[in-house]
Amino acid sequence: MSALLLAAALLAGPAVTGGIEDTRPPILREIGFDQRLGQALPRDLRFRDDAGRDVSLADYLGKKPLVLSLNYYGCPMLCTVTLNGLAGAMKAISMDAGREYEVLTVSFDATETPVLAAEKKKQYVERYGRATGAAGWHFLTGDKASIDALTKAVGFRYAWDEETKQWAHPAGIVIVTPDGRIARYLYGIEYAPRDLRLALVEAADGKIGTVVDQAILLCYEYDPTTGRYGAAIMRVVRLGGVLTVLALVSFVVTMLRRERAAAAAHAAAGGR
Repeated sequence: MSALLLAAALLAGPAVTGGIEDTRPPILREIGFDQRLGQALPRDLRFRDDAGRDVSLADYLGKKPLVLSLNYYGCPMLCTVTLNGLAGAMKAISMDAGREYEVLTVSFDATETPVLAAEKKKQYVERYGRATGAAGWHFLTGDKASIDALTKAVGFRYAWDEETKQWAHPAGIVIVTPDGRIARYLYGIEYAPRDLRLALVEAADGKIGTVVDQAILLCYEYDPTTGRYGAAIMRVVRLGGVLTVLALVSFVVTMLRRERAAAAAHAAAGGR
């Protein structure tokens, strides 16, 4: 993996501004993720699925949250690493792709074909290893107009590096609500299973997951600068304070009941 692509993998957002000189190579200033939280995806964009059928984004929206990954199938290193990271996180959570959520991998290289998409799908469905994988993980290709519209909508900036003859691009995934709005970005080449699960629960507005997931969300907040969930310290402290007060009240009530019971027993014994 070249130093250029390694830098691309670590890039997760717009360049530093505010008068600070940007010393990165010019091509790296062109790539990154510009967050578009809350923005609706263009549902009518047309692509081809891994079987060569004409499809639209709307075909994958409506009922379940969606994990969107932008890669290209001929990538020699970075895309493989990020897709491996996604498959690993998917395997580590109890939710099933195709049942609780959908996964959509779209090539941003307009020269790639459904044949390449089918090969990549076979590889990753096998790697995922669950019965619902083939129905839940989709691999698409498309023309430049559709690709440009989708990458612009999610703020995905990439560029062709003539020196290495490879695409330079950021690494990350986008979590989309069932109605097609961008809910969360998770950055990097590996994704914490907890972050993926919480992002899906949030995107589904609590319609998937468990009561425990909802409780955990009360203690964790999404940090858009890191693309991860972190403990909401004040909420944890407040929750701890409430639990402490409840424990003290329970202790006091229990002790009072015991004292009253002891006093009643003593009075009864003295009266005989």
